[in-house]
Amino acid sequence: MGALLIMAPAEATTLQFWRFNASENRLVFTTDDGVQPRAQLLANPTRLVIDLPGTTLGRSPLNQAVGGAIREVRVGQFDAQTTRIVIELVSGYTLDPQQIMVRGATPTQWMVQLPTPQSTDPNASPLPTPPSSATPSPLPSVTPAIPGAATQLEGVRVTPDGFFVRTRGVEPEIDIQRSRDRRQVTFDLANTALSPQLVERDITVNGNGVERVRIEQAQTSPPVARITLELSDEASEWRASSSSLGGVVILPSSGNMANRPPGARPTPTAPTPQPRATIQAIELAPDGSQLLIRANQPVTYTTGWDRATLAYRITIPSAQLADNIQGPQLGQGSPILSIRLRQEDEDTVVILLQPAAGVRFGQINQPGRQLLALPIQRRGEPAIPPVARPPVPTPSGPLPTVRNGRIVVVIDPGHGGSDPGAIGIGGLREIDIVLPIGLQVASLLEQQGVQVVLTRRDNRDVELDPRVQIAERANADLFVSIHANAINLSRPDVNGLETYYYSAQGERLARVIHSNLVRETGMLDRGVRRARFYVIRNTSMPSVLVETGFVTGAQDARLLSDPNFRNQMAVAIARGILQYIQQNF
Repeated sequence: MGALLIMAPAEATTLQFWRFNASENRLVFTTDDGVQPRAQLLANPTRLVIDLPGTTLGRSPLNQAVGGAIREVRVGQFDAQTTRIVIELVSGYTLDPQQIMVRGATPTQWMVQLPTPQSTDPNASPLPTPPSSATPSPLPSVTPAIPGAATQLEGVRVTPDGFFVRTRGVEPEIDIQRSRDRRQVTFDLANTALSPQLVERDITVNGNGVERVRIEQAQTSPPVARITLELSDEASEWRASSSSLGGVVILPSSGNMANRPPGARPTPTAPTPQPRATIQAIELAPDGSQLLIRANQPVTYTTGWDRATLAYRITIPSAQLADNIQGPQLGQGSPILSIRLRQEDEDTVVILLQPAAGVRFGQINQPGRQLLALPIQRRGEPAIPPVARPPVPTPSGPLPTVRNGRIVVVIDPGHGGSDPGAIGIGGLREIDIVLPIGLQVASLLEQQGVQVVLTRRDNRDVELDPRVQIAERANADLFVSIHANAINLSRPDVNGLETYYYSAQGERLARVIHSNLVRETGMLDRGVRRARFYVIRNTSMPSVLVETGFVTGAQDARLLSDPNFRNQMAVAIARGILQYIQQNF
């Protein structure tokens, strides 16, 4: 008697909004669920093609005439599962691919920054700058506003002793919850919507017992904004209170939040006054290898690329500029084109840096509590900076053996053939990482009694749907796709492991594999997340997508280029798969 498998049609991600700002050469777009764009630069004519896998347009194709060196932007449905955005240049102009920046503020919000187009004909007359009116007017904001919200969350600022949440509107009611593993504290702001202009929603802190702060719209009806603290100190307690200055203050608490009666609100208190540090000097090292920022007392900081100016931004809270402070002299050949010092408000100093061509900024560090150091790397210097390898724990012993030899696992090394995937520091390619790891995982699983099917065994093109069909035809029990992550070459500070799932049955597999990866590699833990990647959304068995690190990250690229480390990563993935099989089959 045969069996009939009926699968519900997959719900595609929808492109909700896009806009090309002609005056800034910048494309922004948002989707209703997470997506991983793929960008490639093609010639004759020069055009940047951005594909959004698993995404539908939901409307008729759209064109935007731009002007200047950019002819137009076209958005259409390339195939049933792919929305394509094409930015086409005027004949005779091209782009430097190394300066194209694709950045995700969140999995649903993306920005593509183009460099100034360059003429391939040195005798050609310069084209006029396109007018700002080239931007279509009837487009919505990047993040649609939620009507009826009484409060708007405009941003979160790191302070020396906690966090200040900027809000506008009425004072929100706040519900505080602690996760069972005590690694997270969530603050839900009732009747509150995120500002459409809020871009920075994932902030790395590494201070006061907090690793990261995440900001999200937890629900829209009624609107609830959520702030999540990911803790490095499980013993720390936190409280939230309204500030007399407007907004919400989040501070450590000596009391036990677990004993607070349900629904009770913390007593409003004003932020504790803190003496402001004075930024006394900003110096460029004689060899141009680093920028030094000196203060008269301990400072904290956050960094990132400024959306408005595209400059590298260093923000120092609870600080002021010295009256006579001057930046370094930037002569010809300086690695920094410009330095701007700004007292953003009475408590915040901002430093904006523009790197010269071929210059990258490393991850800022703090040699002393009153000193910040920003590493500077020029083109031609070692492609991967000498970053210390994180300590790797001793492997967890021999791999588990699976007695049931009928378990089938599909291993899917991403990309291949003409699609190299992400390209990172020193030309490190995603396909040169994921295929060796995938082959090693397959070999280890087979040695332990698992039947393995590979979607590819060599460097060949395999589209997304055939990968899914391979798993379905094999009647696979598990599906594991292996990839390497990227952001852009100007962000070597972004490193770490991520593992994605789509269905509830895939979440447990993702967590088992991810915990083994973190434990056995010692890499930064960026978490387990839900996403709508095509291969994990359209497979009927538990499926995950593993991002083995950032080829654009200074730490990760150094590790991923090491064959021995890739073998170690393969062991961790295989161990996670085998543990899951032992627990569930």
